[in-house]
Amino acid sequence: MSEAEMARKLRTLCTQGHFRDALSLFYSLNTPHSQVYAILFHACSRLGYLDEGRRLHQHMLDHNHEAGLYVSNHLINMYAKCGCLDLARKLFDKMPERNIVSWTALITGYDQHGRPDDCFCLFSSLIAHHRPTEFAYASVLSSCNRIRGQQVHALALKTSFDAYVYVANALITMYSRSGCCDQNYDGNDAWFIFQAMSFRNLISWNSMIAGFHLCGRGTKSLELFSRMHFEGIGFDRATLVTVLASMCSCYDADFDLLMHCYRLHCLATKTGFALKVEVATALVKAYSMLGGDATDCRKLFLEIRGHRDVVSWTGIITTCAEKDPEEAFLLFCQMRWEGVDPDRYTFSIVIKTCASLATGRHGSSIHAQIIKAGFQDDTVLANALIHAYARCGSISHSEKVFNSIMDRDTVSWNSMFKAYALHGQASEALDLFAKMNVQPDATTFVALLSACSHAGLVDQGTKIFKTMSECYGIAPQCDHYACMVDILGRAGRLIEAEDLINRMPMEPDSVVWSALLGACRKHNEPKLAELAAAKLMNLEPKNSLGYVLMSNIYSSEGSFDDAALIRKQMRGFRVRKNPGLSWIEIGNQVHEFAAGGQFHPQRDAIYAELEVLIGQLKEIGYVPEINLALHDTEEEHKEEQLYYHSEKLALAFALMNAGNPCFGGGIIRIMKNIRICVDCHNFMKLASKYVQKEILVRDANRFHHFRDGLCSCIDYW
Repeated sequence: MSEAEMARKLRTLCTQGHFRDALSLFYSLNTPHSQVYAILFHACSRLGYLDEGRRLHQHMLDHNHEAGLYVSNHLINMYAKCGCLDLARKLFDKMPERNIVSWTALITGYDQHGRPDDCFCLFSSLIAHHRPTEFAYASVLSSCNRIRGQQVHALALKTSFDAYVYVANALITMYSRSGCCDQNYDGNDAWFIFQAMSFRNLISWNSMIAGFHLCGRGTKSLELFSRMHFEGIGFDRATLVTVLASMCSCYDADFDLLMHCYRLHCLATKTGFALKVEVATALVKAYSMLGGDATDCRKLFLEIRGHRDVVSWTGIITTCAEKDPEEAFLLFCQMRWEGVDPDRYTFSIVIKTCASLATGRHGSSIHAQIIKAGFQDDTVLANALIHAYARCGSISHSEKVFNSIMDRDTVSWNSMFKAYALHGQASEALDLFAKMNVQPDATTFVALLSACSHAGLVDQGTKIFKTMSECYGIAPQCDHYACMVDILGRAGRLIEAEDLINRMPMEPDSVVWSALLGACRKHNEPKLAELAAAKLMNLEPKNSLGYVLMSNIYSSEGSFDDAALIRKQMRGFRVRKNPGLSWIEIGNQVHEFAAGGQFHPQRDAIYAELEVLIGQLKEIGYVPEINLALHDTEEEHKEEQLYYHSEKLALAFALMNAGNPCFGGGIIRIMKNIRICVDCHNFMKLASKYVQKEILVRDANRFHHFRDGLCSCIDYW
């Protein structure tokens, strides 16, 4: 077989995907030829087959075959594309003769494998020997920062290569990428290049749309896509993914973004791109962030067979995690059922999801999978587990995970401090801080101050507040001041709290005023409360907290007209109070309760159980806090309002199912979305003593461990 025939045969096999057959045929030859080596080196570079390429190279050396310029270029390209850049450079330096292809192959390799300095230096050396090609320009621009990119741009202008579409596209991307960290950069450099192009391909349009997105000009991305579509220019999945991402960043848009998302969804469906996993994932994220219904998109994602990998699964789980943690966890289970192994990033998102669920068993199952997957020594995952276990009520498991970390970072310590703060264990947090062997940061002191706040440790909190700046050089920020206001306010030292706010070096934010308002509610200071509420309502007019707390303060004083006026304001501004909800798990099923319990199928039985319990607790000292009822009604009606709070209904339901194994160790676990009220707090204390069970309630602020008529917060929350 002649050299030409052999080359044609091998090229056909490689092109048709039969590379192994091509190798077998090659090794059966007695007299390999240069053209044959070049064909196989090219196939190795295209397929990423480094080991096979090494063996071919050794075969060439063993047969004393002289590698001419043509073969050497393919060999350098193969090593560069496969990431063996040092070896590629060694071969390059030994070449007795080089042409522009030799230089461009190595420059491209440096760019593709993240070695920008080497890429720029080699390109600079190239100029003294050859005129760069458009591909060399495109590669070096891809790796350049703004300063270097401007230098290359100047050379491209001088040599007229800026007119080449590949170079212009690379310039658009370079200017967009290098300017995205500059808040004042508006993308005009990239836009001028785009406008000056005499010919644009799809990459040109995609690069400019992505450029506007990177620079935070999402509206411009949408406008450019509309123009592109109006002019009849085709688009691909990359276009749609970028435009959908841009929609999520158009905070100042003066048009209906959700409607645009619907239209884009229709367009993606019509063109078939909605079946692409990255487009479906981007649609879910856009719908989620814009307040739409992502259910159809999730279904669409699950219908895409054979194309979903761990990256796409992680993307869809991340999108759902914040607003719908249960859906995110179900997607994770579906991923596992389909045999896709999670990586550390997937596990990290799912652990955070578990922290938001109403039950703790999911966190334990994920922890077991992490160990099985070999990630037990991953510090990032361990830190997330500390938080998840603490949020699910198991501080002992948080401690075990913390103690097992071989290489603790600042986040590890902070996570444990937060866990102790959440459970009201301030002494444990302060003792642990004394053992901290890494540099604390601002978050460290937020966690410690929060722990002191929940435990009423005013002197310790004040000392920590001073220590952070005097000993560690960390200037207090709004979060630290909010914690100090909370510490002073809870202790009844409202004048000091107000004075601290007045001395803040920055404008107090809503968290600071919320802390002061909550203290005024606790210690019945209506005048100062009015000031705090006014500030809070001005900063966050749609936040119900200021209205609700002021209404409660007025009601507790008997000022029902003022309370009614506050509620009228809420209605006028269309501010809605978050309804009180509680959750409890019985037999692996989570039950949800709203105040009044109207929607639970066992409502009548729960009411009956609760009425019996109320009567029993009244005999041992329970007195309803009727001053908490918001309305000017008869006292018996006020009591009824208090009886049917969601956590009381959850407790009654738990007692109805007291024989269920879910109460291992005699613990009843109730999760609540808002702060527990004083009446329910008193009720839970007496109930824990009467039924001889520990009752664990997680509200919006912390955990309450009720045992034998006492609470872990010592009535200080």
